[in-house]
Order: sequence, then C-alpha cells, then structure tokens
Amino acid sequence: MVLGPGQQADCRRVADLLSAAEGAGNVLADKVYDTDAMLANVATIGAQAVISSKKNRFVQRVINRNLYRDRNKVEHFSSRLKQFRRLATRYNKTASSFLGMVHFVSALL
Repeated sequence: MVLGPGQQADCRRVADLLSAAEGAGNVLADKVYDTDAMLANVATIGAQAVISSKKNRFVQRVINRNLYRDRNKVEHFSSRLKQFRRLATRYNKTASSFLGMVHFVSALL
C-alpha cells in the first residue's frame, strides 16, 4: 500500500505500486486506469494488463473476463477497511500512524 495526499488522484501513485510488483503475472484494474502510460508501466515490469478498454479507445483490447472479475476482491477489501471507524474517520493524524493502522487492519482481515 502506498499512502498519498487525499486530494491527489489514485492514478498518480500507480508507478510506485507497480515498481514494487516486479514479477507479477497480471495487473488488474478498472477502466479508469486504461491509459497508454499505465499500459507502458505494466509492460516494463513484464506483466499482462487485465484492464477493460474505455469506449473511446480506437482499438479495443481483448481481456480475460474471468480474470477481470477477480478485481472485485480488491474492491471488497477496500470497503472492508472502511468498516473500521478509526480508518474511515482518520483518527490518526500523522501519515505513519495511519499507514501503520492500515497495515494492522489488513493483517486482521
């Protein structure tokens, strides 16, 4: 997990996450991440991008739909994290203590 400013878009932190995912076989993501830069980052780590194409893309990529459905597990995990009031309301004011709590709750789940 990578912690960033609350007002910053998630797609700006993708490069940090992908650099830690060397050797990953597949990278699953929503349509939001269907950009040429994201696909290039995934290709540099030697993984296959399982990202559904946006409607405005000229060439629609074919993806493994069964594998794409597994991204739902990540969505469910993040919603389970928000069930912990301490994380949802951000009681921990410093970034290091908040990230420590995220790691702790992740281990519990």
